[in-house]
Amino acid sequence: MASTTDIGAPATPGHIQRNRRMVRVWLYAVLVVLVAIVMVGGATRMTGSGLSITEWKPIHGVIPPLNQAEWQEEFEKYQQIPQYEQLNKGMTLDEFKGIFWWEWAHRILARGVGFLVALPLVFFWWTGRLERSLRWPLVGLLALGGLQGFIGWWMVASGLAERVSVSQYRLATHLTLACIIIAATTYIARGLAIYSQAPALRGVQRFAGILVLLVLVQIYLGGLVAGLHAGLSYNTWPLMDGAIVPGDLLIIEPAWRNFFENPKTVQFVHRMAAYTVLAAALWHAFAMARALPGSTHARRAWVLALLVLGQAAIGVGTLLAQAHMHWALLHQAFAIVVLIFATAHWRGTKGAYPLPDEAAVRI
Repeated sequence: MASTTDIGAPATPGHIQRNRRMVRVWLYAVLVVLVAIVMVGGATRMTGSGLSITEWKPIHGVIPPLNQAEWQEEFEKYQQIPQYEQLNKGMTLDEFKGIFWWEWAHRILARGVGFLVALPLVFFWWTGRLERSLRWPLVGLLALGGLQGFIGWWMVASGLAERVSVSQYRLATHLTLACIIIAATTYIARGLAIYSQAPALRGVQRFAGILVLLVLVQIYLGGLVAGLHAGLSYNTWPLMDGAIVPGDLLIIEPAWRNFFENPKTVQFVHRMAAYTVLAAALWHAFAMARALPGSTHARRAWVLALLVLGQAAIGVGTLLAQAHMHWALLHQAFAIVVLIFATAHWRGTKGAYPLPDEAAVRI
């Protein structure tokens, strides 16, 4: 069976590369929207807006309140949750609108990216522009997006009954899955590029993958810090509470809960993980410079190390600024930059997807 570009038409390597370029541009557009969703989500959290919409309406929720009566109804629903009673009692309707629009924007972007993935996916598949090896990874990407929507509501629901904010466990899960989707999108798109450099050795590929995993773990820890508001205390560096290793890190029983529920312990672990990621990135860069001097792989490794170093500096600035909103959002944005570049570097060490000899794009 011959490869195809349109239904039933044979494909040449040139056609396949052109199709790959189209798919890659589409995935990069998806990536831009995904980053925007994460950043708007961060601003929603920092402004205390995440619980302003107390219902999950995947279809009807696209339409915001259109008149005074609808706004008043939405506001009355918010007044029934603990956050309003304990933190925002006396808030005016205009003040409520300010937090409502952040959460609404976050949700509308999330819904929109679903269409941005689904509709072009159907088009590329139907017109034979999608290689068989790409179909199910892209369907999996769409499925992860659907799961992320459910987890987003699961997170919000944790703050509607007994808490005044969402669970740090659920917040960290929501953020980490968003970053996994971003990494997966980057990985698939990067593999569709034309490479001038031969794949690196397997050991290099594995360590580059480990770096991506380390970044994801650090982002998860950052989600715990955000969920516990742990960045608002112990705002000194390099010492924490006057010591390299502060006391009272394991005061909650059982001990494992400290790593998720003790703000001091969570911040300390986040700091130590940052040093680990930085050390790993620098070691990788030096090793690449020695093993493959002047190669694209080595240059990318150095760029990654510098990005991690920059992120560490921003993290310190965020800490010293007591997690001021602008610093916190910059820290979150740069974490996404590091993750995207680390993933692109990992995929780059593997080389491009091979051109199919058999049909891999026909319906």
